[in-house]
Amino acid sequence: MHFLITAGPTREYIDPVRFISNGSTGKMGYACAAAAVRRGHKVTLVSGPVALKAEKKVKLIKVVTAAEMARAVQGEFRKSDCVIMTAAVTDYKPASTEKVKIRKAEQTLTLKLQNTVDILAELGRKKKQQILIGFAVQDQAAKSRARQKIREKNLDAIILNSPASIGAERSDFHILRAGGKWESHTQTDKKKLATTIITLAEKLVKAKAE
Repeated sequence: MHFLITAGPTREYIDPVRFISNGSTGKMGYACAAAAVRRGHKVTLVSGPVALKAEKKVKLIKVVTAAEMARAVQGEFRKSDCVIMTAAVTDYKPASTEKVKIRKAEQTLTLKLQNTVDILAELGRKKKQQILIGFAVQDQAAKSRARQKIREKNLDAIILNSPASIGAERSDFHILRAGGKWESHTQTDKKKLATTIITLAEKLVKAKAE
């Protein structure tokens, strides 16, 4: 199988030195890539800025912004059997980016933001035989919002976690297949969860092919 996996954060620059981002470390995506390689699969990993090294057999595409990640993912999408979107794509970007550093001043600085591209939703609209697995980081009405996300973005499965999982080695995770029931994993390390996700992907691809 050919896995297309995204990992890490994206950055949206305010000026040449300042940006909007999040605390994603990329550990989950890189663990999924390593797990897929161990099971003999071909892997393309589209990664935002992280301090991690990919397995030698992984095709690594480095990106910075949400737009760059979207272009890279769309370029690899048709060749993939399964897409696992672990990346924490920044939801907003500045409406304009200054070409020079903004000087510090006494007055308050107001930023006007606009939405970035929704990569997962775009893939959900375009997918045919591909399996699409997404992630949801929620801290309020978590399961109901994850169920809504799996429907709205046409996902085959979703992995739910909380903001506490960002950067953590272990965390609580909940997995939901489309039309299925929740499967909970308490204080599970990301390497073990990655193997579980790849095994699930293999089953979903096989079931769709039958």
